[in-house]
Amino acid sequence: PFQRQSSGTQRKPPSPLRTVLVASRNFANDATFEIKKCDLHRLEEGPPVTTVLTREDGLKYYRMMQTVRRMELKADQLYKQKIIRGFCHLCDGQEACCVGLEAGINPTDHLITAYRAHGFTFTRGLSVREILAELTGRRGGCAKGKGGSMHMYAKNFYGGNGIVGAQVPLGAGIALACKYNGKDEVCLTLYGDGAANQGQIFEAYNMAALWKLPCIFICENNRYGMGTSVERAAASTDYYKRGDFIPGLRVDGMDILCVREATRFAAAYCRSGKGPILMELQTYRYHGHSMSDPGVSYRTREEIQEVRSKSDPIMLLKDRMVNSNLASVEELKEIDVEVRKEIEDAAQFATADPEPPLEELGYHIYSSDPPFEVRGANQWIKFKSIS
Repeated sequence: PFQRQSSGTQRKPPSPLRTVLVASRNFANDATFEIKKCDLHRLEEGPPVTTVLTREDGLKYYRMMQTVRRMELKADQLYKQKIIRGFCHLCDGQEACCVGLEAGINPTDHLITAYRAHGFTFTRGLSVREILAELTGRRGGCAKGKGGSMHMYAKNFYGGNGIVGAQVPLGAGIALACKYNGKDEVCLTLYGDGAANQGQIFEAYNMAALWKLPCIFICENNRYGMGTSVERAAASTDYYKRGDFIPGLRVDGMDILCVREATRFAAAYCRSGKGPILMELQTYRYHGHSMSDPGVSYRTREEIQEVRSKSDPIMLLKDRMVNSNLASVEELKEIDVEVRKEIEDAAQFATADPEPPLEELGYHIYSSDPPFEVRGANQWIKFKSIS
């Protein structure tokens, strides 16, 4: 530990030596990669099959994916120490989805998802500190410690939602607002393969298509809805075709460049006024459905291991960058060390920060309202609500 500490203290200012080393390496500024062709439904052509990745973007995506991965592993650890309680759904393995989607849209666009939301909360711009402190129910959390794992929000991010599939009609509503207000914005509406059989999703498809809403419906297909494999749950597992009258694409959700290009394509389609489009991201979660699910009763450890060794999203990006001289292994290791430190600091904060006081239980019900009284568990208990 002492050695790591000393190297950590040296690492703070970007040392001239390191700058010289990086400069002397002569990295490429960008590289062109072939990406998997998307399967198409009701579309003449799809996203491009090659894309350019700049060194700068590559390093940014790598750092973000690594941060989400480490943050989820830290949440797992804090949960096992009983510091995080209640529901907790981790997204490690699915990092290319949240980072790739964000890379394909603008910060002014909108995003709403289900309850596996930690990664999206981070990519939409919140810090690891605010996310971990929300998980531990502390005042410094992004929802002031009142939301927990499933209910985090940020600018243009309408949160995790705890009711299966209920975020989809809400997403269509956000897209309606974009159109109604005449803004050139789109809404990314996410749901899982488990929620894909919900009736309300098809109602939302219908309205979105009728009103030509700028809504990208995105099915994150991680192959299991809780413990049920897609084959046992859905009569058709071609989720990208299930919008029927809505065009769709099936995307390799483990390849960040594939996700980014498909998202750019879908966003351009929506912005051009053609109405909604559907994307299916084929991805995988390494953890169980939630913390009460060890995740190995309905799938083999070998299956998980195979995905990890062959299509891990972080590994795929790393190999691409190193093989194309966009970055060196040492440089990426350096990023790993910085990320670990950031997560450790955030975890310290999340365990030391105080919990919100009971009298603030009724606060923040409305965003700008005069204070009013809220009744508690019985009519004699009163709480004040302040915006």
